[in-house]
Amino acid sequence: MSRKTIRTIFVFCIGIIAGIFLYLHFGSDSESSSFGEDSLFVNNLYANSTIDKISQDINSSRQNSITRAVRILSPAVVGINVTQVREYQRRSPFSTRDPLLREFFPELFKDYRYQQQISSLGSGFIISSDGYILTNEHVVENATEVIITITNGEKAEAQIIGIDPKSDVALLKIDINSLQYAKLGNSNDVILGEWAIAVGNPFGLFEINNRATVTVGVISALNRDFGEMSGRIYQDMIQTDASINHGNSGGPLCNALGEVIGMNTFIYSDRGEGSVGIGFAIPINRISRLIEDLKTNRIIDRDFWIGIRVKNLDRVIARKMGYDGTDGVVVTYIDRRSPAEKAGMNLGDIIIKLGNTTIALDKHVTEAIYEEDLRVGDTIDIQVWRDGKIVNLNLNLESIRDY
Repeated sequence: MSRKTIRTIFVFCIGIIAGIFLYLHFGSDSESSSFGEDSLFVNNLYANSTIDKISQDINSSRQNSITRAVRILSPAVVGINVTQVREYQRRSPFSTRDPLLREFFPELFKDYRYQQQISSLGSGFIISSDGYILTNEHVVENATEVIITITNGEKAEAQIIGIDPKSDVALLKIDINSLQYAKLGNSNDVILGEWAIAVGNPFGLFEINNRATVTVGVISALNRDFGEMSGRIYQDMIQTDASINHGNSGGPLCNALGEVIGMNTFIYSDRGEGSVGIGFAIPINRISRLIEDLKTNRIIDRDFWIGIRVKNLDRVIARKMGYDGTDGVVVTYIDRRSPAEKAGMNLGDIIIKLGNTTIALDKHVTEAIYEEDLRVGDTIDIQVWRDGKIVNLNLNLESIRDY
């Protein structure tokens, strides 16, 4: 074999070895590179899927019971703008107590009364698709014009259908149909400590973009009794720490289901310095009982009378009467021709029960009358202690105007 042939074979072998080496080296890198690119693509898909899931979880966590309740209730909340006429008295600058001067110069010393038109605001909530709205009576008291703003920005003048000043409840009506309305819940099922959501028109902010203001707290207390305040009786009030301010009156207090459990009515303030974070709402069950009567009669006639005066018992009085204990009130005076006289009540009777309410003190009589939601024409059962026996009486509530 010649040297040329051997050289050719050697070069050929070297070429084969070099080719195999290059193939293994670059071919392997290419495959590795291709595999790496595929892995990166899969990893990116996995990462994007994870990010999307996290975003969905975050969005889902934002949609809680409170946001759902607000979404349900908000469209039913309205802003109320009221034009009222109020009467004021201006004292004479020459005021005197001397009766002779007043007699001879009556015009000089007379106090002047004058009326002034003012604007005020409040909240309310729609309770039917045909435009019935609930609010506080004090929001529309002495109103000459009531303008309702709903959440789509539409405004309408409201008619005052009926009022119950004692309960501080008013029923309004606007001529708009197919409205979203609030679902009324059961205030007897309210749980101490559960979420409380107040929705309304504080400071007139509803007018900025036709959206109600939402504040959240808890039910702080139940059955708060305040008795009579400015001619209105507030019993069994729901207390909440959800922020309530001027303009929230008449708006709904709802639970986490979006059901109305009360009507926001007033706040507790310290020496007139504003809210200290405690608000009170009328239970919705008390309001619900009034709606049909307000539609029919326009006003709840509570101007009845009983015709008695009572006194709290003490141990001395109870001992003299032979009565065991001090719970109850003793009748000290009965008006002639009064419902009490007609029912057969006697002086010295000790009232121990009025309707379903046990009487321990004189204030419980007023509370019982309000608790029973009594009106002119109703009959109430009264249980009295008389000479060692329990006597049951039926008392018909008559209008004081007929006396």
